[in-house]
Amino acid sequence: MMASTPAAKVPPLRRRLPAGALRRRQLAASAWLYLAFLAVATVMGGMFVLAFIASLKVDPLERPFRIYFDQLNPAAWIAAARLGQEGAGDALWGGLAPGAKVDFSVTYAAPADATIVEPRAEVPRRRPGSGIAAALMRHYAADYASIALKSSSSATMEVHDESGIRRVWQTRTFVYEIAYRTDRRNGPRIERTPLNLTAPPSQTLIDSPISPSRSERRGRLLSWDNITPGALGLIFNNYRRVINETADLQTGKSLFGSWLVNSLAIATGRLVLTLVVASLAGYALARLKFRGSRLLFAALIFSMTIPAQVTFVSNYLIFRDLSLLNTPWSVIVVFVASANVLLMKQFFEGFPREIEEAAIVDGANRFQVFWKIVLPNAKPALLVNAILAFQGAWNDFFWPLVLITSPPEALTVQVGLLSLRRSFGGVQGDWGLVLAGAFLSVVPVLILFVLFQRHIVPTQFTKGVT
Repeated sequence: MMASTPAAKVPPLRRRLPAGALRRRQLAASAWLYLAFLAVATVMGGMFVLAFIASLKVDPLERPFRIYFDQLNPAAWIAAARLGQEGAGDALWGGLAPGAKVDFSVTYAAPADATIVEPRAEVPRRRPGSGIAAALMRHYAADYASIALKSSSSATMEVHDESGIRRVWQTRTFVYEIAYRTDRRNGPRIERTPLNLTAPPSQTLIDSPISPSRSERRGRLLSWDNITPGALGLIFNNYRRVINETADLQTGKSLFGSWLVNSLAIATGRLVLTLVVASLAGYALARLKFRGSRLLFAALIFSMTIPAQVTFVSNYLIFRDLSLLNTPWSVIVVFVASANVLLMKQFFEGFPREIEEAAIVDGANRFQVFWKIVLPNAKPALLVNAILAFQGAWNDFFWPLVLITSPPEALTVQVGLLSLRRSFGGVQGDWGLVLAGAFLSVVPVLILFVLFQRHIVPTQFTKGVT
């Protein structure tokens, strides 16, 4: 008998899903993917918002971290606007001007068996937090302002202790008048009006137009950095200080403003140079066939794998010999031929050759084809390269730190932030100002992305091509 061959195994037939069920599965997968991206965006956006909120606070490192404070309190904005109007006739930015009289009230509370005494009030001769601002400061509110108790009134209030027992406490409101001294009527306008109140530990501050900036000596000493801030001066005080207090000791000019201008000039210069080099080199590598083109492209890819720290000594010596140190040009030209060339090459390789060939048949030369036909259709790729080049130049820290060291007003904003950290952070502990400076450095990149993100879309040059 002949041996029978085993029957071939037939794979089981897969059950075909109805069209409606398949569509529901696709929608469910898309929904889960959308929710995942939304969750990531929420986390990243939430961290950004929290950091911005912290940049408005007097002490961003306070524990526990409060979400609701004067800079986010509309009632405090109104009070600050009223104080700024009384102090200098400026409800937005405040100050203390000649002839001004400001009423500032505080309310203390104490148990019924205690006595509320008038706190000792003074306008201190207080300097800003950094040595730079202190050296530039010429006028102090203590030399031009006088303070006196205008009135006081008493009342009672009911409180509940931890055990829920109702107790009656007494309160007392003191209204102080801070006036610009008449013997200094021709004096300057003072930007800030500090105030110190010293009271016994048995009484507690329960109300004031704006909250004190700090509490010292176990609550006995309450300090206000500025009791005439104005609405915007209260909210954006750290940002105003970044501009005013980072100044050159000799000229008094704002260093932070110079840093922003320097970074903008360098980023713009690198953006323009990168677009010119990347578009020309990318088109040449994609369309022009010449001896050594593949070797040149391989060298370009290899150069992208070399860290900048490996070649910075040789680059530094070249810039030194060309007398480009401490000039913006050294930072502009250092990174113009990199991944941007590769991006443009890949885009040009996807451009239909039929359109170029038709233009050549009509009598156009290679440069005319590139300038009038290819480049206008490369707008999305150019915008992506522009954003990447601008962001890379704006956020660059290493090369500006190495190539631009003096004078102080020639630094870029990223290197300037390091000096902010050294001047205001550390021993000074003024991290609100440092954080405000960091947020100001982010604004130009955000504006660039918001303005041009809608242009980053594929073009329709492939329509009608067969």
